[in-house]
Amino acid sequence: MASDLHLRRKFTFLAHGQKAVFIKKPIERTEHVLMKAFLWALYLPRYPNLRIEVAIGKRYKPDVVALDSDDTPLFWGEAGRVGARKMRTLVSRYRYTHFAFAKWDARLSPYGRQVEKAAVAASRRAPVDLISFPVDSNKRFIDHQGRLLLDLADVTWQQFAPEASAERPH
Repeated sequence: MASDLHLRRKFTFLAHGQKAVFIKKPIERTEHVLMKAFLWALYLPRYPNLRIEVAIGKRYKPDVVALDSDDTPLFWGEAGRVGARKMRTLVSRYRYTHFAFAKWDARLSPYGRQVEKAAVAASRRAPVDLISFPVDSNKRFIDHQGRLLLDLADVTWQQFAPEASAERPH
């Protein structure tokens, strides 16, 4: 990555013609920052107004989020550790929100059972994605200019789709 794109606690990435700055907090692992960036790049084509770590006025703050005109989340991305209670709360409270939960170099099956159980119990109307980024993602998906080059075919990915699709209530 070019030296001007990576400072000690700041990463600047490019994807799909957009640029975003990711700040690494002192207690945060680099992999957590990279997962947020990868989520941003993966879902940016579908949600071009994706924002990073924006408080939405509720208890939980998404790592990556796209909001509709009423500030209701259309997409919510979480990187790293998410407790079972938080995950259940989110998928049931925001039934019409597309979620993506990302892990770093993890087997998805234990998380998949948890996500599927919560999604079914919540009668969801939008998908929930579970993604595992490979251990060498920082080398595979970032070019020397800070461009993020990946899609869902490059990662381990599962989607839990709703039984019946429905329009978001207005």
